Amino acid sequence: MSTNWDAWTYRQSAGRTAQSADIVGYEVHATDGHIGKVDEASDDVGASQIVVDTGPWIFGRKVLLPAGTIDRVDDTEERVYVDLTKAQIKNSPELNEGTSWDDAGYREQVGGYYSGYYDY
Repeated sequence: MSTNWDAWTYRQSAGRTAQSADIVGYEVHATDGHIGKVDEASDDVGASQIVVDTGPWIFGRKVLLPAGTIDRVDDTEERVYVDLTKAQIKNSPELNEGTSWDDAGYREQVGGYYSGYYDY
């Protein structure tokens, strides 16, 4: 990880291209276990992100994960791996009811939160 981390762009290790399979429905795994399933995904250039439905793990909360947090995607197993812990994800800015996942202010807040784990 480096100071050049871009929250909203897939890392090369994620193996995503414009022609990649849709990842909605894939399981999402943190470094310490399963956290939920991809509920929504955007591959927009400079604005790529996923929304994870955590189910009962954190009381049905949905979390926004910038594409830059994704370490790799396994299309065969339909799994997304992020290099964050469950606690780091649980403590992320909440995606409140009525807040759009593409709201600029919310995205800035989320990007700032996660950048603390990637910029040194």
